[in-house]
Amino acid sequence: MAEQLNQVFVPRSFNELFNAWTRFPEAVPFAGGTQIIRRQTESELRLPKTILSLSEVDELRRMSRTEQYLEIGAMVKLRDIVRLGKIVPEALTRSLENIAGPQLRGLATLGGNICNTGYQLDCAAPLIALDAVYELRSAQNSRWISASRFSSLPGPALKSQELLTRVRIPLDQWDFSAYRKFGDRDSGSQGGILIFIMKNRKNILTDLRAVFAGECVLRNRNSETFLTGKRLPLSYRDAQEFTAQWRQNLRETDRPGPLIRSEILGCIESLIYNLAD
Repeated sequence: MAEQLNQVFVPRSFNELFNAWTRFPEAVPFAGGTQIIRRQTESELRLPKTILSLSEVDELRRMSRTEQYLEIGAMVKLRDIVRLGKIVPEALTRSLENIAGPQLRGLATLGGNICNTGYQLDCAAPLIALDAVYELRSAQNSRWISASRFSSLPGPALKSQELLTRVRIPLDQWDFSAYRKFGDRDSGSQGGILIFIMKNRKNILTDLRAVFAGECVLRNRNSETFLTGKRLPLSYRDAQEFTAQWRQNLRETDRPGPLIRSEILGCIESLIYNLAD
């Protein structure tokens, strides 16, 4: 018989949530629970002894849109984000659509995907590429942090008793978006997501971003700056320089494994040379 839980708290507001967390600092925030379940190796499901359920905190389930931003609460299900349709940037939509099956997407939450420990899940790469920012809240205050910094810090981005509460995504118009998923992390092997997005104004490349996220986050900002302002189609020399910078970047890291690094470079080369003469 599975071990009984000591306590389950179901707060309905941030005030109730942080009051309970202060009284029981060992409590574990619980969102969709998909990562906890995935890590189970025994026949009987084992959950934390003290759970802080986030399911009834209304502010965590809200979505709103302005002319400039889309804001999504951390407890919004991945399935519901996809259902928003064209409001959501294509880079994020494609990443969400390729997460497991519809049943899991109906359980998994945006905040849970972002806050996974050990490696970056599918939302990280598009949110970094799109310049998203995260609101992190504690009992005392709240702060905003970029998706890039959140995913790249050497240690935990969340402080003790701090919670990711919402995500703000700029609604810029990207003229081209490419998505590639490497490996199969569901089976425990190395993998990751590569997002490649660009803006084109009157055949001038005005912005470009290429981000990989998995065991680590890889991005070469110098190569992006190098191509910004170049005329399309790119010259062969410019395309060659861009890929050379990425090749060097991949040589300087030992993560992910050599096979995935080779596939990342091949994908980068294919995308950039398609923009060249």
